[in-house]
Amino acid sequence: MLYLGKINSLRVLRNATCGMFLGDDGGQEVLLPNKYVPDDLDLDHTIDVFLYTDSEDRIVATTLTPKIFLQQFAVLEVKDVTKIGAFLDWGLDKDLLLPLSKQQGRLRNGDKVTVCLCLDAKTNRLFASAKIHECADRELTVQEGEEVDLVIDRESNLGWQVVINDRHIGLIFSDKIFKPLRQGDKVKGFIENIREDGKIDVSLQKQGYSQVEDSQDLLLKKLHENNGVLHLTDKSDAKLISKKLGMSKKVFKKCVGALYKQRKIKIESDCIVLSKGKV
Repeated sequence: MLYLGKINSLRVLRNATCGMFLGDDGGQEVLLPNKYVPDDLDLDHTIDVFLYTDSEDRIVATTLTPKIFLQQFAVLEVKDVTKIGAFLDWGLDKDLLLPLSKQQGRLRNGDKVTVCLCLDAKTNRLFASAKIHECADRELTVQEGEEVDLVIDRESNLGWQVVINDRHIGLIFSDKIFKPLRQGDKVKGFIENIREDGKIDVSLQKQGYSQVEDSQDLLLKKLHENNGVLHLTDKSDAKLISKKLGMSKKVFKKCVGALYKQRKIKIESDCIVLSKGKV
């Protein structure tokens, strides 16, 4: 069976003037145009290709890797806006349609928009949807404390909305963010809280003392990079600590205390210093 929007491993069946025809075990065929045919590809070879539909709605294969796969989320750039919708750059020759009915607001050329790649079962066409809450999995597949993959979506008054593991929508509250974030960033995070209504709170740091342990390693690394001295103390401004280290002032103070007890650092009036032999 041929799977649109996904990578398919297909066998070379025959040559043609326009390319090579590939097939699956079920007898279905698809064309791999000449410009995508590798020089060493021959009959009966197997090749991994991405399948989508061309401008005439025919299934076609490509060796290019798109920026998004079926039922996954990504931030894509708007290349053109028309009466039927916006066309997005997803890394292939034919742009991806974001229909008007699947948009959240007015779009302009050059805008970035978070979308999910969907398949219309009736027309067998791939399309993008910016109504990502409709695409999210309603059955929870994560648990509190779990490390997850995040796609940064958009900023609100509360914080940053994120896509979790290409399945759920969550939120990182502003007071939990200690490093710059941009729409489209892909980062690791942790499930902090799952509310009774199913909403998910996410953190960029581990919870509990394991967060402090990881931050200790970061603090030591920063000290080594700065010749053993960091001009930060427990009296330093929280924003300065966040900017330099990407951690909260609370975690910073715990790290300093732990490293001091381990005799790895010394605390001066205006800085912290690596102990001798630790530089």
